Amino acid sequence: MRTKVLPSLFCAGLIAATSVLTGSAATAAPTAGSAARAAAETDATSIREKLERVEGLRIVSETQKEGRPFFTLTLRQPIDHQNPRRGSYEQQFTLWHKDEAAPTVHYTGGYTLSSSTRELTTLLGANQVSVEHRFFGKSVPAGKVDWSKLTIQQEAADEHNIVRALKKIYRAKWLGTGASKGGMTQVYHERFYPQDLDAVVAYVAPNDADNRDDHVYDDFFRTVGTPECRTALDAVQREMLVRRKSLLPLFEATAKEQGLTFKQLGTTDRAYEFSVLDQVWNFWQSGSSTNCPTVPDAKKATDQELYTWSLDHGLSIYSDADAGPEGSGPYYRQAAAQLGWADLKFKHLRDVRNYPDIYQPNSLLPADMRTSYSGWDAKDVDRWVKTRGERMMFVYGQNDPWSAERYRPSRHDSHLYVAPGSNHGALISKLVPEQRAEAEAAVKRWAGVK
Repeated sequence: MRTKVLPSLFCAGLIAATSVLTGSAATAAPTAGSAARAAAETDATSIREKLERVEGLRIVSETQKEGRPFFTLTLRQPIDHQNPRRGSYEQQFTLWHKDEAAPTVHYTGGYTLSSSTRELTTLLGANQVSVEHRFFGKSVPAGKVDWSKLTIQQEAADEHNIVRALKKIYRAKWLGTGASKGGMTQVYHERFYPQDLDAVVAYVAPNDADNRDDHVYDDFFRTVGTPECRTALDAVQREMLVRRKSLLPLFEATAKEQGLTFKQLGTTDRAYEFSVLDQVWNFWQSGSSTNCPTVPDAKKATDQELYTWSLDHGLSIYSDADAGPEGSGPYYRQAAAQLGWADLKFKHLRDVRNYPDIYQPNSLLPADMRTSYSGWDAKDVDRWVKTRGERMMFVYGQNDPWSAERYRPSRHDSHLYVAPGSNHGALISKLVPEQRAEAEAAVKRWAGVK
C-alpha cells in the first residue's frame, strides 16, 4: 500500500585539490585551496544576487555542499493555478550550484524535501534542484488545507514555475528525475509541460493505468523469487492471521511502546490485519531473495519468533501519525483520488480475514481527507507516454512489486530497463553492463555532455 521515498544515493562530488607552498608568511603565494575558495565565494555571490532578482523567490538559507553553494529556497505558488486569487503558499526546494553552464537535474521525491545527491547529478556533474511536493512537509498553505487542490496537474504547474524561474539563470539542458512517487511526479510534469525538460529518467515509477484491473501484481507474487520462498512467505503471512488472538497482544505492546494510535483505521485489530496484508509486499519492496533463508517455518515457530521475524521483515505498522496530514496522509489522498493503488486478491488469506474491504487508501485517512477515485488522469498519462513521450527513460527493479505495473515508453528516443534482482532501489548503475553503458550514453547525449 505504501510507496516510500527511495534510500538516498550519496555520491562523491567535486573536491578542490590543494597544495601548500613553502615560504614565510609574508611572502607565501596563495594556495590553490584558498584560490578555489575565493572563486567559490565569488560564484556564490553572483548566483545569490541572481536568485534575489527572481520574483516570488525567497532565500531561506545558504551553505556549502562539497565545496559548492547550496541554497534552501521557496517560491510563492498559487494554491489553485486555475484561480490564483484563492491564495498562495511557499513551496520549498533546494539548489546545489555547480556551474551556470552545466546541465541541471530537476528532482522530486514526491514527498517531503530530500536533497541527497541523485545518480544523474553525479553522472553529469550537474546542478541539482530538489523540490518538495505541494502539501507535504513545509510546503503547505496556512490554515485549513483544501485537499482538492492536491492534484497531479497542480503539482506539475508548481514545478513548471520553478523550472521557468531558474531557467533564467541555468540555460543549459534540464533533466527531470525521481524515484517511485517522485518518478511518477516527473512523468506528470513532462505530460503537462513537455517543453520544460529535455529528458526524464524515472526510477521504479508505478503506472496504475486501470485501477480496476491489478492482476499484474498478483501475477508478480506468483512468480517473484523461488517457489520455496513464495510458499514460506505466504505461510508466515497466513499464520499471522490464524494466530491473531495470541499475536495481537504483541502488536499492541509494540504500539504502546512506540506511542502509536489507530483512530483512522478504527481498532487495533483492524490495524493489525492491515499491516499483515502488506507484509509480503514490503518484504520484496525493501529486501531481496538473500533474505529468503531467514523465513521461519510458520507452523513450528513460536508466537514470539513469528512476530519478531515479521516485525523485522515487512510488518510495517500503519498508525495515525503516519496516515495523517503531517505524515503520509497526502500520499494516500493522492492514491485515493488519482494515482490508484494495488488491489490484491489475497486468495490464500480469504478465510482468515476479518475486514475484506480494508486494503485501500481511504482506510488510512481522516474523514476530511477521504475522496473518490477518478481513473481518467492515469489513463491519459499512460496513453500520452506510450504515444507521444520523447526522451523518457524508465528504470525498474526485477523483484520490486511497484515495478510490476510499468510505464511503456514510446519509440521516440525513449527506453525501458529492468535491473536484475533489484528491488525498489533500482538504479542505472545496477543494470547489466551493456544496458548500463547504453543508458548512461543516452542520458549524457540528452544532457549535451560527452
